[in-house]
Amino acid sequence: MTTNTRAPVGTTARTGEKCPESGVWKALSNPSTTAPIAKGNVMPPYNRQAVTWKLIQHA
Repeated sequence: MTTNTRAPVGTTARTGEKCPESGVWKALSNPSTTAPIAKGNVMPPYNRQAVTWKLIQHA
């Protein structure tokens, strides 16, 4: 039996914060994009702007 301690899909993080979970993240902006980001990395800006990222798929 394994314990699931991963952040749930739908978790959000802002540019400059540490990524809480490895996976595919979507920028909540227009236009939008997706990016694979590893847990512990700093959430990047998108289109030269700070954005909120939403976890859409676990790695």
